[in-house]
Amino acid sequence: MKRSDLHQQHNARQYINGRWETGATTGVRRNPSDTAEVVVEYARADRRQAERAVRAAADAFPAWSHSTPQRRADALDAIGSEILLRQDELGLLLAREQGKPLADAVAEAQRAGQLFKYFAGEALRAHGETLASVRPGVQVDVTREPVGVVALMTPWSSPLAVPARKIAAALAFGNSVVFKPSERVPGCGWALAEIISRAALPAGAFNLLMGSGRELGAALVDGGLVDAISFTGPESVGARIVQAAAKRRARVHLEMGARNALVVMADADLERAVECAVQGAYSCSGQRCTASSRLIVEAPVHAAFVARLRQRLAAMRVGHALEKGVVMGPVVDAEQLVRNLEAVRIACEEGAELVHGGEAIERPSRGHYMSPALLLALPGQKVARDALFGPVACVLEALDYDHALALANDSAYGLCAGICTRSLAHATHFRRHARVGMTLVNLPTVAEDYHVPYGARKASGDGARAQGRQAAEFFTTLKTSYLQA
Repeated sequence: MKRSDLHQQHNARQYINGRWETGATTGVRRNPSDTAEVVVEYARADRRQAERAVRAAADAFPAWSHSTPQRRADALDAIGSEILLRQDELGLLLAREQGKPLADAVAEAQRAGQLFKYFAGEALRAHGETLASVRPGVQVDVTREPVGVVALMTPWSSPLAVPARKIAAALAFGNSVVFKPSERVPGCGWALAEIISRAALPAGAFNLLMGSGRELGAALVDGGLVDAISFTGPESVGARIVQAAAKRRARVHLEMGARNALVVMADADLERAVECAVQGAYSCSGQRCTASSRLIVEAPVHAAFVARLRQRLAAMRVGHALEKGVVMGPVVDAEQLVRNLEAVRIACEEGAELVHGGEAIERPSRGHYMSPALLLALPGQKVARDALFGPVACVLEALDYDHALALANDSAYGLCAGICTRSLAHATHFRRHARVGMTLVNLPTVAEDYHVPYGARKASGDGARAQGRQAAEFFTTLKTSYLQA
């Protein structure tokens, strides 16, 4: 395969019906660690191109959906192999474009490759069953078939891994894809498309659209040829997608906001609990759906936990994503920085106590930097309730385990929750009674294996799980067939 240099790419283009195209306008993405550096110049598609991409996907669907499982598996395996071969290169691009520290960015690139490899295997695994009929001489088969044209709209927070799990699953089950990455990370979206474009898919089976989420998103959601929509992003946008898709009965899968909890019990290993809090709340600048930004600490260890966590944050190195030893990079852009700082200001006005950070800071390169914020808050305050993508965490004091569990569940969101404890009884009860899609015990909430279901409850998500074998629930439809022998 011919490979291009992802870091010299300044003219990223749309990929529609097997061809690269320019766009109606051009956009520029700058490095959040150093805004003087242009990472990528990219073509911005218009609604007309979006409609053509959907039409191309619809035209390609019959051939791709009836291709052999082996062909689909070989294509996905080749994509995964190239991603893994180039994980350092892709990780460097991700770090420059999104601001994630380099080690974390490379790890995400690796996970993207593993996801394609995993779904290559899923393409070969039969999803169906043969049942005996209640009538003599009749055979009943229950099979899964691809849904059709799938529109995938993905976030800036994990610009390689989230697209990988959606694209790989969709293609594995025989769907055709229109992929719309966030406009904050067009380079990563283009890099994935550039690799996928060489995987011998039929023209139109995979398409890339970069540009305005409002314009292109509307074209995809309203397009009558789009059979299913998978969206990861803000709750407000997800609500509009559900309403628009319901009018024409398109299938919808949503991954939205969260304000996840980490419970720290008095019997916990306090050093481990602090480490779980640091990784869960502040790694990747808190810009991940699973960030544990509500730290619920049992009263006997509340003061000691806060003191140790504040000490860790004071020593945390914040800086350029490519600098060695940097633990926390910049936030994604100026708009997000303003939003984070405003959240800290409002929290203090509501009576929360700022015990560390929460300020814009300067570094040798001009970027969107802030110090990690830690607040002592009360359950009803906005900082303890509203979704926020940033390094802003609050500590809530719990009287006992029952109170801690109630605080953890006192949220409109339900993606994940963790607990640090030595008590098997508490750990077992928490895993059963936390009203979330994922629980973690004595682990940071960043843990995410690529072969198991990923998803949420309540306002954090809607629809089937997006990963593991359960991805078939969204990307396929069941058919029951009767045969008289």
